[in-house]
Amino acid sequence: MALLLGIILLLTTVVVANVIHLIYPKIPLSIYQIIAGVLLASLPTTATDFTMHPEIFMMVIIAPLMFNDGQNQSFTYLSRNFRSILSIAVVLSLVTVIIAGTILHLAMPQTFSFTLAFMLAAIITPTDAVAVKSITTGMSVPENVNGALEYESLFNDASGIVLLDLALASYRSGDFSVGHGLWIFVYVFFGGIIFGAIMGLLLIKLRTQLMRSHVDIGSIVIPINVMTPIVVYWLAEELHFSGILAVVAAGVVHSILYNRLRLTSTKVQMATTTTWTIISDALNGLVFVLLGVLLPQVLRSTSLPNLGRLFVISLVLYLIMTLLRYCWVRFRLVRIGSANDQLNRDSILMAIGGIHGTITLSLAFSLPVMINHHAFAFRNSMILIAAIVILISLLVGAIVFPLMLPAKSQSYTPEEFHRQLIATIQYAINQLRTQTEDSRERAIVIDQLSTQMNQYHQFNKQRFTQLMSRAHKVEMQTLDQLNADGAISDREAAMYAHFVNRSIFRSPQHQLTEFTSLFWHRLKWHFFRKRHLRSYHPDIMPAASHKQTVQAIKQQRQAILKVLTIVNNNVDEYLHSVENTTNANEVAMVRRVFFQQKQLFSRRQDLDLDMITNLSIEAFQWEHSFVQERLAAGKLSQELANALNEQISTDELVYSQSLD
Repeated sequence: MALLLGIILLLTTVVVANVIHLIYPKIPLSIYQIIAGVLLASLPTTATDFTMHPEIFMMVIIAPLMFNDGQNQSFTYLSRNFRSILSIAVVLSLVTVIIAGTILHLAMPQTFSFTLAFMLAAIITPTDAVAVKSITTGMSVPENVNGALEYESLFNDASGIVLLDLALASYRSGDFSVGHGLWIFVYVFFGGIIFGAIMGLLLIKLRTQLMRSHVDIGSIVIPINVMTPIVVYWLAEELHFSGILAVVAAGVVHSILYNRLRLTSTKVQMATTTTWTIISDALNGLVFVLLGVLLPQVLRSTSLPNLGRLFVISLVLYLIMTLLRYCWVRFRLVRIGSANDQLNRDSILMAIGGIHGTITLSLAFSLPVMINHHAFAFRNSMILIAAIVILISLLVGAIVFPLMLPAKSQSYTPEEFHRQLIATIQYAINQLRTQTEDSRERAIVIDQLSTQMNQYHQFNKQRFTQLMSRAHKVEMQTLDQLNADGAISDREAAMYAHFVNRSIFRSPQHQLTEFTSLFWHRLKWHFFRKRHLRSYHPDIMPAASHKQTVQAIKQQRQAILKVLTIVNNNVDEYLHSVENTTNANEVAMVRRVFFQQKQLFSRRQDLDLDMITNLSIEAFQWEHSFVQERLAAGKLSQELANALNEQISTDELVYSQSLD
């Protein structure tokens, strides 16, 4: 129970940190998550006393993260830039570990042996492209730099893990042979890649065979995809290959599948992407929250003088790695496509962009508690050094990047996007009103289209109340006119007015409240109908047959429905005359009030589902056409038009799935 409570607390903390970052995004998300973890550790509960199990941590957290990074990459880009990726992700990592480890050993030979120094250098070598993106949000990063950082972080993670495993093996045995170490590196590194690629191909074959024979079975295919990194990692480690490299290779092979099946398994791909986005964000957040939770434990076991010494070590290691990264790009040991006049700028960006994050923390946490049946005394110090290096890299990036990079230019603002989307939806609704006959099916489609704008419009209760009041006046004026024309009697007009004045649909309701209101409204009408039945049909006596009663009720319902149809048409005309992009959401909600009121009396009539589908398709086509017309007229930028078309297409797909 304590473990379950601890996991729930961790996930809750991740969500809270994400929400705070949304409110104030100027501070990197990882900083929020670390602070949230520290606060979580201060809670008076033993559920936050976590014991890290390195093998489980690597398999359950790191393997899925690396697999997801792999399957989001372009195999074409990897093949075209293989030499550059090999240079910056493998060779640079190896050089960094050797130089940083050697300097650390020579500076503090009594504290850090060669193997221990290489172990620490391997931990802090991997970079984190996600951390870079969290800092550079809203900034225009050069494409060549952004691509290099992203692909570097994919493979230097694996390099760091392999080098750490070699250092750990050497530390356990107390002996290190260059030739043997090189052979182990080649076996582990390339064996992991080959094994992962084979496993990825086999799993892809299974997945495609299932989809060909059973058509987009997401409930089976998606769990297979989610379990792939855990299974591949476990099998690779059992064969003494690099489990992480096997997972990365399997992910890259899966990226080929997504390119080939981009439109042949749309529903499964959308669900898979969403699932992995949630998993990746949660796991990344968990790592930083765990750091915050464990930091107090580590700090309590570290004296203040020792803490100062560890900070100096962390700062020196960060400076060494940053300088190596700058020189590696500046002297063209890796070519990232920089022009001569931009080479110095790109070198600095690549150096500062070597921000450390999830994998560095994960490697630190993965250090064994016991080595050769003895407590690993350096574990807490290494975790603390890794944490300080991460914080330094984050802070330096948060300061330097805004000074060097211009703000990302966008041809439209969020407010403009919302306004244009609402105008597009209104156009489609107006086309439905003018080009199709009035019907329940049309009203349903219009109501569904109105929900497109709900998430982009702040509901104004005062505006809704004013519109509702004016619509009600139109409703009562219509009743008076029908009564004056002899279409309904005085008694019928009074009964209808009494009914609508007591309607609980007259206030904005949502979700559960709306459902409860609808249920209570129907229950109230059930008794209301019986009470007034004999007033409108005096021929129905207490001893009347059931058939006569049912017929009278049917006549009464049809009479009210006829009145409602006329009333709704007049109210709709009024709402159309006052509708604009400012009050569109409130107008849609008023329409929904009258639509639901009419639905109450017509719920037993069959709907033409084919007509609803056809009208929906036609409405979305009108939306796309409206965007293209405004683009051709120069009233929209290409970027804004693309964003609108993407939103419309997504809404159309979601709506189509709801019809299945």
